[in-house]
Amino acid sequence: MATKATKKKAQKKKAEKAAVVTYPPFPNPFRPGAGHMPPYLAGREEEQLEFKRLLDQDVILRNLILTGLRGVGKTVLLETFKPLAINEGWLWVGTDLSESVGVSEDNLAIRLLSDLALVTSGITMTQDDRQKAGFVTAQKEVTWGYATLRKIYDETPGLVADKLKRVLEDVSRVLSPVGKKGVVFAYDEAQNFSDNDSKDQYPLSILLEVFQSIQRKGVRFLLVLTGLPTLFPKLIDARTYSERLFRVIFLNKLTEADTREAIQTPITNDRCPVTFTEETIGRIVTHSDGYPYFIQFICKEIFDTWIQKIAIGENPNALFEDITRKLDSDFFAGRWARVTDRQRDLLGVVAQMPNSGGEFTVQEIVNFSKVLLDKPFASSRVSAILSALMSVGLIFKNRHGKYRFAVPLFSQFILRHSNGSSISDLF
Repeated sequence: MATKATKKKAQKKKAEKAAVVTYPPFPNPFRPGAGHMPPYLAGREEEQLEFKRLLDQDVILRNLILTGLRGVGKTVLLETFKPLAINEGWLWVGTDLSESVGVSEDNLAIRLLSDLALVTSGITMTQDDRQKAGFVTAQKEVTWGYATLRKIYDETPGLVADKLKRVLEDVSRVLSPVGKKGVVFAYDEAQNFSDNDSKDQYPLSILLEVFQSIQRKGVRFLLVLTGLPTLFPKLIDARTYSERLFRVIFLNKLTEADTREAIQTPITNDRCPVTFTEETIGRIVTHSDGYPYFIQFICKEIFDTWIQKIAIGENPNALFEDITRKLDSDFFAGRWARVTDRQRDLLGVVAQMPNSGGEFTVQEIVNFSKVLLDKPFASSRVSAILSALMSVGLIFKNRHGKYRFAVPLFSQFILRHSNGSSISDLF
């Protein structure tokens, strides 16, 4: 007669075998990565229409800034702009604007020439070949790759801005014969890009000056920058006319209807073995608060869990406490670990303010700290700490002097861990 242990072992083997045989070959459609394209982009139709309107400008009067909090989908939306531009007859260049580009004006020039060469290297034009005496002796084929762009740049007298203007103007003249309307220069993470006053290097100012100058001459080169909300004030500090040079789109979280579409559409497939109940969808809507990254993260975790339970014949259920804990560890904990104890005290005060999810002022923090802390903050100390938190990307300051969290739902994370638990408990 089989013992209980033997029966249990046999049942385990049977379950493992069933899992191997019945595991559905349907990949998890949700992708909570940095800049990863979701299976379905919900609620961004108006922003795409606005970009197409900018492409329709006969003379480029407005460029584009795409800004918003982390996890709101800026990079993903930027990627959807690329095929729209290409279908309209534009070339597209761009990458992340790393801090190294802002080290010097020469680095900026190399970045622009390198990016532009990727799309112009296939263009070949016939030009007159002149000898030193100035006489035309023959014609030659010129390929507009990096070597040609660099040659024009090096041979143009003047400052970096003068050289770049000449290159871009020359390139614009060769685009029309090959049927191209212009070039979109699209740069992500642009909040990392800035002037370097201490070394007399002003790459950000030069970028703005160059595009404003060539656009006044009718060159159809459109500048698209994406980044955190600290980006636009930085541009205005560099060049005051930036306010008139850009159309600013601030990406907000999705509406409830759009959030539901982002949750349900990816699994609306006959082969998909997972279906979310109305209760589960409602809880995902609540926990994600409409932020695209959190929607993808939560849905991915639920999908993976349910697939495994379905495979072994168990009823699926979403353990939101476990998902929240993993989200805290994967998304929030690294940012929280960079904060000092006194900075955490201030953030704890902000998190408990009624308007923590929106804008707040220095004086509001001072007043609230008097209620919550034995040692409240002085105004000067609050300003200094907020400045430090801005440098690590946790806080941003808008043009009206008010502050906000740069990370969505960060106040909720702080409140969950305001009971003195160590950050190491999250790992």
